[in-house]
Amino acid sequence: MPIFEYVCRECNHRFEVLIQGSAQASCPQCQSTGLEKQFSAFGVGATGALAPAAGASACGSCGDPRGPGACSMN
Repeated sequence: MPIFEYVCRECNHRFEVLIQGSAQASCPQCQSTGLEKQFSAFGVGATGALAPAAGASACGSCGDPRGPGACSMN
């Protein structure tokens, strides 16, 4: 059962929901079904486009002069 993240088009409420089978999600705040599915960081697996390359080292070890985490802002 996948977890999806949504933003409600009616009230702008951001939420995540566990979807079972063919069930349709609705906003827990206003009950609208007019939702926009968002990319979920949890949903991106090791084979996803945003996964780090093999051998990538921990943050701060690249030596970027701007400091730890700065190389991810390019």
